[in-house]
Amino acid sequence: MQTNSIKKVGVILRPSTPELKSGFYKLEKIFNKHNIEVYIDSISGGMIDVMGMEFEILCQQCDILLTLGGDGTLISVVRRSFNYDIPVLGVYAGNLGFLADVSMDELDDFVANLACGKYRIDERAVLEANLTKNGHEIKMYAFNDVVLTRPSISNMITIETLVDGKAFNTYYGDGVVVSTPTGSTAYNLSAGGPVLFPLTNVFALTPICPHSLTQRPVVLPGTFSIEMKTPNNRALMIIDGQDMHEFEQGDSVHIKLATKTAKLIHREEFNYFDVLKQKLNWGE
Repeated sequence: MQTNSIKKVGVILRPSTPELKSGFYKLEKIFNKHNIEVYIDSISGGMIDVMGMEFEILCQQCDILLTLGGDGTLISVVRRSFNYDIPVLGVYAGNLGFLADVSMDELDDFVANLACGKYRIDERAVLEANLTKNGHEIKMYAFNDVVLTRPSISNMITIETLVDGKAFNTYYGDGVVVSTPTGSTAYNLSAGGPVLFPLTNVFALTPICPHSLTQRPVVLPGTFSIEMKTPNNRALMIIDGQDMHEFEQGDSVHIKLATKTAKLIHREEFNYFDVLKQKLNWGE
């Protein structure tokens, strides 16, 4: 149960989907019925011919953010709003997601509960990656995963990994997925990694097509930090499948769990295992 402090909601729509205009007007009507004001970010607004607000201002003015789209839209918004500590609600336009789990048909009932404090906020671990290139440091956040992979299909890559400054493993193959619990059902799962309960304070290292059969996924406590280097080759570093950075010989990246968490809004009765059963057909 939360205190009833939600008076303003900021909406972000899935990009390049102008057909979500009717969905926006529908959700605006639902929130207004419960005396909650609705604002939209300027890019989404431009897409559907509605006056919008700059994203940073939206984060400062609103009590929560709402994404209408899928998990990709929600992940992008969580990362962009991370420094503002604003909770995010995912409404799916299409199929149920792992993260966006409220449908438009359920929204009226959900907002009625939201207005009287009947909802919960889950805190999800986020990866902080500090990439050092030519003496300069670039800080990035990943909600799902940081992937180091080969830049071309013709060569395997070598990735040296240290844990808390001590030599840990050298991966030789197509790359490595460093995954949060939330991201464990994404690329990590496809690469043979473990499913991690989303509210745990751990992260996983999963090799991608390793050259040695002895290389296996490892789950590390959230208090650890890792460093990854490619001494003999170049690589690509991909953040949440959305941002890409070239990783040269001599570059290094330090990865750890961020001190802050991402906050997702769910129904009080939300059950992660029910979503797993629906999405992955567990037990069938």
